[in-house]
Amino acid sequence: MPARRLDPGKIREALDAQLADLGQPPFDGPESAAGNACVLAVLDAYEAGLTPVRTAARAAVRHLLEDLAARAPGRSVEVRVPPHAAVQCVEGPRHTRGTPPNVIETDPRTWLELATGRLSWADATAAGKIAASGARADLSALLPLW
Repeated sequence: MPARRLDPGKIREALDAQLADLGQPPFDGPESAAGNACVLAVLDAYEAGLTPVRTAARAAVRHLLEDLAARAPGRSVEVRVPPHAAVQCVEGPRHTRGTPPNVIETDPRTWLELATGRLSWADATAAGKIAASGARADLSALLPLW
């Protein structure tokens, strides 16, 4: 079953809501750039000490998780970013029941910072911002995504 893709119109709505919350004008770029712009707007909110707009945070997290799954297809590792999304990725043995043997879990801000290169895997692990279990639960070779 293919992963459900984010609706570009909903990404743009979430992005515009986040930009409005930051006191910025609506996004006027192409639809193809809205996902990355949403990620940056949510990171701006975090850096300003604000709580991001929930729909924008969800869209940003899902956008980058979809990117990870596209770059590292497979089902041997599950990456969880509660409460927004989870994705299975990385080639290797796949699980069929229960909790997968390789699980990575982190919070939304940490995921966005890891995926964009603002935080290294080693630093996040050392700070206790990542819960990882299993022999394949290490994304350091795949991150940052951009």
